[in-house]
Amino acid sequence: MMRQLLLQPWFLGIFGLLVGSFLNVVIHRLPRMMQRGWMEEAAALLQDDEGWKSATGQAQPAGLAEAGRKIDQALESLPACTLVRPRSRCPHCGHLIRWYENIPVLSWLALRGRCSSCKAGISWRYPFVELLTGAGFAWVGMLHGGEPLALLYCGLVAALVALAGIDWDTTLLPDSLNQPLLWAGLLVAGLGWGGIGLSNALAGAVGGYLSLWSIYWLFKLTTGKDGMGQGDFKLLAALGAWLGWQALLPIVLMSSVIGAFVGIGLKVAGGLREGRYVPFGPFLAGGGLVVLFAGLPRVLGWMGW
Repeated sequence: MMRQLLLQPWFLGIFGLLVGSFLNVVIHRLPRMMQRGWMEEAAALLQDDEGWKSATGQAQPAGLAEAGRKIDQALESLPACTLVRPRSRCPHCGHLIRWYENIPVLSWLALRGRCSSCKAGISWRYPFVELLTGAGFAWVGMLHGGEPLALLYCGLVAALVALAGIDWDTTLLPDSLNQPLLWAGLLVAGLGWGGIGLSNALAGAVGGYLSLWSIYWLFKLTTGKDGMGQGDFKLLAALGAWLGWQALLPIVLMSSVIGAFVGIGLKVAGGLREGRYVPFGPFLAGGGLVVLFAGLPRVLGWMGW
């Protein structure tokens, strides 16, 4: 009885709003955590005289090791940056966000989209991410009502929302999200929970990766430029593992349609500057969500197949 209650669409929707609030933190902080990690690695490499000599065949230039130590010291002096520390605060005035100012959607509406202290604007994207995640969780509940499998698909929705937000902001698709998503899809299929079978999931993962990898190298060899990031390969591989190889082409086509609409909208609104790079990951995630929610047979019907 309790399990059935917790898996109802309305309950999953509320839970999704809370998860969406946390995803806003993930979208904002995970790239910063990654960048700090890269700086720490760079500092360690600068202090590695033997590593420099092994890589270049020459002695390390004077001053590099000292620069690495200074970078280390500067990083150690910074406050901790994790998904839970420090507490959320206004980026304009430093006001610590109280618990009642952090209630999904409602707090943003009550505050009229402004900080309670300095009155600086709070982006509409925060409630949008919360509503998107809540709606996605509720939809999953309607598709898989009362089944524990719904929680796994809710995890898929949450990961796709986070990846889309991070890629849109930074053009990064973190391996720390992409890789667990891929392995989770294969595990679900291997245990017989997702209904597509392990062979289908494996074909989807391999086909998803190799298809975009091939396009990337064809474009690079033809133009000498990078056409997309390698995180896109991994994201489509993860979607193939969850949804099967038959979903790959519909996902890519849906991604192109969504991307075209967004690109036209940005162009009309003046938000797309000439030469600006628009990441593909958010549209891949969107295409995956369309196939997940509408179902592959219906999407194929839309395409006339």
